[in-house]
Amino acid sequence: MRVLVTAASKHGATAEIADWIGTALRGAGAEVTLAEPETVESVSEFDAVVLGSGVYAGHWLAQAKDFALKYTGELTDSRVWIFSSGPIGDPLRPDEAPVDVAEMIPLTGAREHRLFGGRIDKHGMSFGERAILVALRVPEGDFRPRDDIAAWALGIATAVEAELGQTEIVANP
Repeated sequence: MRVLVTAASKHGATAEIADWIGTALRGAGAEVTLAEPETVESVSEFDAVVLGSGVYAGHWLAQAKDFALKYTGELTDSRVWIFSSGPIGDPLRPDEAPVDVAEMIPLTGAREHRLFGGRIDKHGMSFGERAILVALRVPEGDFRPRDDIAAWALGIATAVEAELGQTEIVANP
């Protein structure tokens, strides 16, 4: 099973989620290619694609949207899962899907969209970004559910393996 995991990330938190997904898929026996969306040259050699994006002001990053547009024909004929990263706080806010997801699902033929919490680390942000966070009273912290992310990836591996007619997936410890 060959899986492409690609995600647009502004400050690295969404890229880490993509890496965690790749690790879980490898643990389930998949051959994983992890790449930034703008570096992908083809999706035709993959049995499945996982596409993600960080969310800012309710929208996906341009690199993820451009990837979906560029490969829409190939993606809709493939097995695709998409995810967004961005909500923060306890409880997570916002708790609804980003605006662009309604467009991304038909563009990619995604079987599922998953919304994961994000991470705010003010140290890597510009002055303007930090000022917005202060003005909006955005809490700093890591709100990404690593165990849920791994479980979601294992579900993807199980679904792809079942369609390929291969054996049941068991997560490696």
